[in-house]
Amino acid sequence: MKPAAFSYHRARSLEEVFALLATHGDAAKVIAGGQSLAPMLNMRLARPSHLIDLNDLHELSHVREAGGAIAVGALARHEDVARSELIRAGCPLLAAAAATVGHYAIRSRGTLGGSLAHADPAAQLPLVAATLGAEIAVASPRGRRTIAAKEFFLSVMTTALQADEIIIEARFPKLGAKEGSAFELFSRRRGDFAIVAVAATVALDGGGRATRVRLGVSGVDAVPMLLDEPVRRFAGRRADAQWCTELAQAVREGIDPPDDARTPAEFRRELSAALTRRALERSIARAQEK
Repeated sequence: MKPAAFSYHRARSLEEVFALLATHGDAAKVIAGGQSLAPMLNMRLARPSHLIDLNDLHELSHVREAGGAIAVGALARHEDVARSELIRAGCPLLAAAAATVGHYAIRSRGTLGGSLAHADPAAQLPLVAATLGAEIAVASPRGRRTIAAKEFFLSVMTTALQADEIIIEARFPKLGAKEGSAFELFSRRRGDFAIVAVAATVALDGGGRATRVRLGVSGVDAVPMLLDEPVRRFAGRRADAQWCTELAQAVREGIDPPDDARTPAEFRRELSAALTRRALERSIARAQEK
């Protein structure tokens, strides 16, 4: 299929983007990598009259340290995020997740900002952003503001972005000194969207007890699901194999995934428990290596 006719605009600055959005309003869409929007255009699920290309805004492609966080520009490509030495060292969970996005061609074009703005409930990067408590910086002609990831994702493909706002960057907190992380997913074929994915971090004290655990699951709700309540009950305990099994079971009991003929809810529950246990075990092993 081919997209409906539209006018194409190649913006050279943020000011030009804002001017175009102000002029064309709801009839305009911004595009960067196009890995989500282009298929929707071809299937005519999206029919903007104006398409605003952001690819000349090179200042939004950065990856840099920002105090205790790593700031990643909205136009940073998935492959660059996966390969960045700064991200691999400071926030390995983000790098690991980015490396699982689609195939190489998709990772070479798709962008961090595009993934966050699209907010697919099965996507990897929204899950990592929510799990780590990332902060998402957005801009409009009215100025800039920062939105916590847990408040950014509202529902399926629905975010807190206003009509005249675009994502500028996201800031991901660095991993602690004795903290490990892991990203696990299950899909029908390599490169497909995950049926279920789990992101985890575990920080240990000198006695091997879990001092901080962050745990998120996607594919079981309309937005990335944070398992804060089960995690609180397991904090302060020795993080061993039994601990991982019990926490994974608590996750299984604490979710209520959608049910359909192709992917029954019970299958998602079992997947969530298995992937959680594996992510916790690998996070603990990596924390111990430090």
